[in-house]
Amino acid sequence: MTDRVVRVVLADDQPLVRAGLRVLMADNPELDVVGEAGTGADAVRLARDVRPDVVVMDIRMPGMDGIEATRLITAETDATRVLVLTTFDDDDYVYGALRAGASGFLVKDMALDDILAAIQVVASGDGLIAPSVTRRLIEEFAARPEREALPARRTVEGITDRECEVLTLVGRGLSNAEIASELFITVATVKAHVARLFTKLGSRDRVQLVIIAYELGLVAPPR
Repeated sequence: MTDRVVRVVLADDQPLVRAGLRVLMADNPELDVVGEAGTGADAVRLARDVRPDVVVMDIRMPGMDGIEATRLITAETDATRVLVLTTFDDDDYVYGALRAGASGFLVKDMALDDILAAIQVVASGDGLIAPSVTRRLIEEFAARPEREALPARRTVEGITDRECEVLTLVGRGLSNAEIASELFITVATVKAHVARLFTKLGSRDRVQLVIIAYELGLVAPPR
């Protein structure tokens, strides 16, 4: 990582969850909890006030839920990223969070070290916790009936053939190293292509690139 301290807001309606995360992060000099919120509305207000690097966002909260809070936060700034807390196997709201602009996902019972690493990954702009998680999450997202309600497909005008190849492999959930191996190019070249895709497609992170790859039909959901 870098020497930069990641400023974090914890948004969860359970005080014990917030307290546990705060204690966990207190021992990590690279993370600084700059605020806590018990509702989605409070999370939005706090994000506006303190401009954190990452909001760790619960989905189910009273009043405004985590999905709407995520949508409002990500619509206002590219500087703050949202990392959603979810029970992956049974929480249908996670798909709404994807559309709202969430940059990554945490499972509440995952290893504590993995939680810290995930926060730092999202803060760095990578937007992925693990390719395997992304593959499963996005494949299920893309196969859901609600997908028909997505906006009209984007065009790929202005994207080179190589960038299209990279986007396709990102959509399949491959890491930079895996893409480099697949295309016989360097990891640095892959990173450069991904950075250009961010700019050309107006994407915040790799999670959104995966969604775009599905919307464009570059990657087909499982049947």
